[in-house]
Amino acid sequence: MIDRPARKYGGLTLPGTKIPDVGPRPSYTVEAEEGILGNCGLMGVCDEAGERMSGELAVRSMASMHDRGNGLGGGFAGYGIYPEHPEHYAFHMMYADEDARQDTEFYLARHFAIDHEEPIPTRAVRGIQDEPLLHRYFCRVDAERLQETQLSEADYVVHAFMDINSGIDGAFVASAGRNMGAFKGVGFPEEIGEFYRLDEYAGWTWTGHGRFPTNTPGWWGGAHPFCLLDYSIVHNGEISSYGINKRYLESHGYQLTLRTDTEVVTYLFDLMLRRHELPVEIACRALAAPFWKDIDLMPADDKEFYTALRTVYGPGLLNGPFAVVLGMEDGMVALNDRIKLRPLVAARDGNRVYVASEESAIREICPKPEKSWMPRAGEPVIARLRGAASGAVPQSVPAEVN
Repeated sequence: MIDRPARKYGGLTLPGTKIPDVGPRPSYTVEAEEGILGNCGLMGVCDEAGERMSGELAVRSMASMHDRGNGLGGGFAGYGIYPEHPEHYAFHMMYADEDARQDTEFYLARHFAIDHEEPIPTRAVRGIQDEPLLHRYFCRVDAERLQETQLSEADYVVHAFMDINSGIDGAFVASAGRNMGAFKGVGFPEEIGEFYRLDEYAGWTWTGHGRFPTNTPGWWGGAHPFCLLDYSIVHNGEISSYGINKRYLESHGYQLTLRTDTEVVTYLFDLMLRRHELPVEIACRALAAPFWKDIDLMPADDKEFYTALRTVYGPGLLNGPFAVVLGMEDGMVALNDRIKLRPLVAARDGNRVYVASEESAIREICPKPEKSWMPRAGEPVIARLRGAASGAVPQSVPAEVN
């Protein structure tokens, strides 16, 4: 490795790897000319018994919603896909060039023990082009190094994640969670799934996304899902509160560098669930809180609770039309905006919970679910692995879909 001078970022030492501007940005970071306004499609499936499913299920589900995207982004996240490395942080990396790869490997080698690394397996697929260099590293946090920084292990990895994205030109962390990974790029979801050979993976939770960019570029790093640690987000819609959400997150030490409103959703869940240790139901109520006019009409106890929640987490409230699916280590959560301006359907069959933008995407992989319904505005759908932290789905379950 080439020794380079170091800078300090967030308590970690980052090699000085700023690469001079030597020409136009790589083509995979540039918005395609044919970008037009539209909608996105998303799906999620979680087996609460922890039975692992082929990634091919998620690809088939997303393929049924082909027309919700325009080929400028597709992606998947799988959980339980690395049983041979269950405790390692799997860094899925995208590189613009070999210099970015060398600089990132220099950084990772200084801050982690890398037990295994390899190119991410892919296959040639018509329609997928200009892909970046794709590599993955299975890393452990060195206990001695962790003690020097006085950070928790999770915070240490978060700092490294943001150091690389903000400080190393041409390098982008697609995901860095344990026993999970994100697979994404520019293309239709079924093309991305075939490109990454997802039929060769199995996991207990899968989420998928087909992108139809509106206000942000269609580039490889900007495809969904967006990840931080074990959290991943796929999103349909727009976050009109992005500005205030971004400032709020920056006040808590997050660096937002990815040029998309979806990034704030991922970091808000990390702030509320991991750092503030809120139950997932309460975090969802904070992100899609009731309107003040509705709070005023609530019984006294509920009114007091929601007033306190909106007062404390007001800058974290998500405004605008959205539907999101959160993948996490122990399950999956789906959530709509407060007036349900984006579609979301849910279903259950045995141990499996399904969500998608369209019911047809669920029935493609589960033709006859035991139960299906339309979640209400702001009402979360929560699936948890057996033995995970307790947290029942709210009892006000909406009417089933006939």
